[in-house]
Amino acid sequence: MTPPEIDPIQYDLTAALNQGAGLQPQQFEALIPRLEAARSEVLKDVELLRSPEKIPAEKEPLDARFIDFPAGLLAEYAASRTDSTVGKILAASERLAQTVDLVVVIGIGGSYLGAQSLFKACCHPFHNELSRERRRGRPRIHFAGYNLDNDATQDLLEFLRGESSKDPAFRWGIVVVSKSGGTLEPTLAFRHFFSALRESCGGDAGLLRRLVIPITGLSGELRRIAVGLGCESVFEVPDQIGGRFSILTACGLVPAAILGVDIVKLLEGARFMTEQFRRLNVRENPVLGYAGVCHLAEVHLGAEIRVMSVWCGALETLGYWYDQLLSESLGKDGRGATPLTTVNTRDLHSRGQQHQQGRHDKLITNVFVTRDRRAPLPIGTVSPDIGDLNKLAAKTMGDATHAALLGTNQAYRDAQRPTADLRLPRVDEASMGQVYQMLMLATCVEGRIIGVNPYGQPGVENYKRNMRSILGY
Repeated sequence: MTPPEIDPIQYDLTAALNQGAGLQPQQFEALIPRLEAARSEVLKDVELLRSPEKIPAEKEPLDARFIDFPAGLLAEYAASRTDSTVGKILAASERLAQTVDLVVVIGIGGSYLGAQSLFKACCHPFHNELSRERRRGRPRIHFAGYNLDNDATQDLLEFLRGESSKDPAFRWGIVVVSKSGGTLEPTLAFRHFFSALRESCGGDAGLLRRLVIPITGLSGELRRIAVGLGCESVFEVPDQIGGRFSILTACGLVPAAILGVDIVKLLEGARFMTEQFRRLNVRENPVLGYAGVCHLAEVHLGAEIRVMSVWCGALETLGYWYDQLLSESLGKDGRGATPLTTVNTRDLHSRGQQHQQGRHDKLITNVFVTRDRRAPLPIGTVSPDIGDLNKLAAKTMGDATHAALLGTNQAYRDAQRPTADLRLPRVDEASMGQVYQMLMLATCVEGRIIGVNPYGQPGVENYKRNMRSILGY
């Protein structure tokens, strides 16, 4: 397979290191040996997985398989299109997409946030409102099982039953994602949606088996149900990859492929980022640069809140995915910054004041796109001259967004607020693959720097046990 041409994303840390009372270049220089050591440790973690008996107790759990997983999937796909995991995902996703009008993705945390992020980033913003033709023949998609929401669950069930009663030809399906099959929120949702789907199939067990795609571990309740039902397609949540690191496994790839997202390009972007992480020096390395600035801002400036400030609505759910990644990975042992996602310019009118003149406890990372999908929308000339903007007729909405970004950064510089920029050439699969892999790698690097295991989620497990005990479950 010929290596793809990848347009790289860019992380610019210069603003964060040149803000007077902010971070200083020499502080970053002093951190370089620790960043290099953390990179080596993160990469050695992958080697440790090949000899599980050698993994020291303090490194358990060690869910580092995500690092080389995209490259492995691509190599397998190059060797065998049809028998590879990617080939099977593409075939199963295409079968379901051509059979149903709507898919419900059931999962919680990393089992759905990645898929939702890909949906928002790579599909039309009004995908579900478009006709089937304008959706390029792809089904509508809804998410469930990510919350214990009585009303939302019943409303979606009512909607599905209503569509089925109006149109006997209406078909819908389920993608259910749970490694253990025992997490309460998606389990409850699956009980109800599976029952409704069985009802809509009118007793046709063969049809039902084709309309449910489970993604789960090799054992557990969901695996048992999938085997008992005889589901036509069942995919594995790989061992040694935790939920919040699973976006580039079947957990994210199956829903994305159903929607027509190019999952091969997504994996190619991720593989490219891992290669950059391995070979680039610290100053040019987006993973190490990001991890270094985040760590220094917390240590030297008390920036315990990390604002992912996205300048494109399509990236809002990328921020929510990252919120979980950072919180569950580094929020341990009394450590860990608090993530916050904002969308600009929208949130400049709600949080901008606080970020500029409130507490000095924030690092702001602007995430923006250098090339829009659509041609520039001119301000143009209208009558009457609404907003007195006819004098800017030759300017575009993109020009206004860029002016807002530059003006906001200038205001932050004047107030000595640390900022950095993460630039995507465009919002597409290759760029998103790079971003996901960069942020996952950077989180692991930072964990190794501060001595916190970035894998596992002991606090979440405590809440699950308590909830089960209270329910008598």
